[in-house]
Amino acid sequence: MQERDDPETIGRRVQQLRSERGMTQRQLAEPAYTPAYISTLEAGRVRASDDALRHIAGRLGVAFEELAIGRPAHLATDLRLRLTEAQRTLATGDTEEAAAQYAALFAEAERHGLPVEQATALLGLGECALDTGDLVEARQYFERAEESMAGEPLPVRVPAVRGRAVAHYLAGELRYAVYLLESTLDELNRGGLHDPDALLLLYASIIGPYMDMGAHARAAQAAEFALALAPQAGDPALIARMHRSVARTLLAEGRVAEADASLAKAAELYRQLQLRTELANCHWMRGYVYAQDGELERAEAEMREALAMLSATRAALYSSQVAVELADVLHRRGKSGEAAELLQGVLGDLSSERGAVHSAAAHRLLGIIAEDARDTEAAEEHYVRALSLLERAGAAGDLADLCRLLGDLLRRTGRVEAALDAYRTGLGHRTAPGTTTLGPAPAQPPL
Repeated sequence: MQERDDPETIGRRVQQLRSERGMTQRQLAEPAYTPAYISTLEAGRVRASDDALRHIAGRLGVAFEELAIGRPAHLATDLRLRLTEAQRTLATGDTEEAAAQYAALFAEAERHGLPVEQATALLGLGECALDTGDLVEARQYFERAEESMAGEPLPVRVPAVRGRAVAHYLAGELRYAVYLLESTLDELNRGGLHDPDALLLLYASIIGPYMDMGAHARAAQAAEFALALAPQAGDPALIARMHRSVARTLLAEGRVAEADASLAKAAELYRQLQLRTELANCHWMRGYVYAQDGELERAEAEMREALAMLSATRAALYSSQVAVELADVLHRRGKSGEAAELLQGVLGDLSSERGAVHSAAAHRLLGIIAEDARDTEAAEEHYVRALSLLERAGAAGDLADLCRLLGDLLRRTGRVEAALDAYRTGLGHRTAPGTTTLGPAPAQPPL
């Protein structure tokens, strides 16, 4: 609990509450204290003991903390109830409304000195900003949340760390995103802090950055870990709604501890709903593995499942990533028209600041489709755009591959010197997947 208010503030509060209830100083004092003591206390000339305040609070019918620090009874539990409401709003896709709820709740928690609730609201605001693509703002919210939880155990801080990493990743800062996620995973596993929710969140979030850096083996392993850790709930939204209703009833009956327990369960289920975005990446990863093995029909099914999950949560940046991979599978299955249509939609959702790597991948594949259609001018234009985007993001493996494609195209059209330049650029970026950009793999969980 925060430090008690000064005697004058407490005295005014006691006097106001006593007057509102029509009580005399004698009625408030009896049987343990005298009217003179109450008069002195209300005038702010004595610092009341905890026992005296508890007696007065009981006579006034309020909680001890309402007298001591001015915090209404059960405020923290009520705030947690409303935070789960905001979680529900975000999980069901109404990002703007969720952001408004979180902002109001943060202001209220800050006013009453409730740091845990402040941190929860900041995490919610960060998630809202990720959904809308405001990546700088998202990162700032997550940084503030992490600062406010500096004294908490690492598993408690994981959502803030993961949020920061995702914001950096979506801004194209792949290496730093991987560093944040891997170092946190390593610290958790080496320290024996095998919190399944924290590990699930980190493993599911690291798949995208791994893939974009060419660390396919690590991405596949992370996906399997995430799916093994994924909590099983029949219908999280339905169960969470039940827990919220139960919490309201318990709170009305004054059963605060039980209400808190129900709210904790509801909050966890809403986290699972938000994890649909992360778990969709696991389906995408499985699809990628099937595609690498030539099982294109199974790959298409997994990627369509991932895309449907992401579209349901309005996760535009993530769904664009999966859409590019699905388009590649469709192209390989002879459905180039559908693939091109999907890719044009992706480019409409992204910009060089938001999803540069995925924009580049879309341009690369459109270039290949244009080459297949013998439209070398369009193909070259797409390759050059992709090259510009990848150079900015520093995706070395993708750059090398793209330079090869561009060099081959230039050579076939008779521009040998330009082709050699493209090949030289590609050789400068050539790496074995994941070897020069990543250090040793993080310690693994005891699954």
